[in-house]
Amino acid sequence: MKRTATIGAIGAMAVGATIVALIGSSIVGQAATPTGSPIAQATQPAATSTPTPTPAPTPTPLPTPVPTPTPIPTPAPVPAPLTGEPVSAAVAARHPIAVMIDDLRAARPQSGLSSASIVWQAPAEGGIPRYMAIFQDTLPTSIGPVRSSRYYYIAWAAEWRAVYAHSGGSPGALATLRAKGSGQYVYNADEFRYSGTFFRLKTRFSPHNLYTTGKKLRALGKHMGAKDKAYKTVWQFAPDAPLESRPYGGTITVKYPYNTISYKYDRKTNTYLRTVTGEKKQTDAENDTRIAPKNVVVMRMRFGPLNDGHPGAPRLEASVVGSGTAWISTNGRTIKGTWKKPSITKPTKFYDSKGNEVTLTIGQTFVQVITLSTTGYPASFKAGSDTPPATPVPSASPAN
Repeated sequence: MKRTATIGAIGAMAVGATIVALIGSSIVGQAATPTGSPIAQATQPAATSTPTPTPAPTPTPLPTPVPTPTPIPTPAPVPAPLTGEPVSAAVAARHPIAVMIDDLRAARPQSGLSSASIVWQAPAEGGIPRYMAIFQDTLPTSIGPVRSSRYYYIAWAAEWRAVYAHSGGSPGALATLRAKGSGQYVYNADEFRYSGTFFRLKTRFSPHNLYTTGKKLRALGKHMGAKDKAYKTVWQFAPDAPLESRPYGGTITVKYPYNTISYKYDRKTNTYLRTVTGEKKQTDAENDTRIAPKNVVVMRMRFGPLNDGHPGAPRLEASVVGSGTAWISTNGRTIKGTWKKPSITKPTKFYDSKGNEVTLTIGQTFVQVITLSTTGYPASFKAGSDTPPATPVPSASPAN
């Protein structure tokens, strides 16, 4: 019995050890897998997911800065050689263009005169005057009516070796142009040879309907070899006189047998308002601009019949090279002096009574050439006043 009890005790101990081993194994299993049982899951804290980080905003790319271009400086103006006006260097280098222009009544009003830098007017046959307009600063879209050449006009155009536009001419003029018309004196732009450069208006009767343009003549000049270049100013120019030093009024009158030219000085604009026979106010048919130069020069010169067999009134020749009396009007005042031209291609210049070269006002110049005859070609100059004209006193109202 004692042995039995001992065995029982040993068996109980074995069972107990087995139970302890099983419990230990369970505990170890739970520790290895904590989520293995509902109890363990209930006692474990809830798992938290790691939040997805918010991506940083992509910066908006800044526009690529456009480099600021270096400003190109505006070229400084230079004085135009024929007027003294401030123009670009390209304009100042233009080859001058001279055009013979009709002055019969049927030709008025003419086109292009207001745009000319210099305008020469002199007698032709029968005492009928004729213009030669020289262009550089401005090239008008209409010039005319174009008429024929005379030798003394060639001499004035030769001062600039100008492109010389005309329609035929006197025998002496044409002979000169054949010999010296390739740049020696001028570039001979004769309508009889270059008809495509000229055109006729249907609104006027022939021969007072032949016209051209500055653009056409400039193209023709390039074709003939008239190149642009830097020209020297041959006359002296100065700005307008101050208003307070300008006179009030003043007139100039020059008479040709078939045209009386008058200029009325305008103090405000410092110009000479021009009037011709048949036109109370001479205007340019191209742009309706009043003809009003800054300077007016009157020259006396010896003229005589050419005796070249021309029917009717004889053509004229003139002593264009030499010197003579001149009146120079600018800034409203007129001085008596002298003109001098030493050779065909040398410029005509003007001098005061002391022999000093005259200074003109910047702008357009009209040159009136007349014969030595003071009866057939009279000229008069009425000076303005430094005293303002009296203001009219209004008349008193009649008493009631």
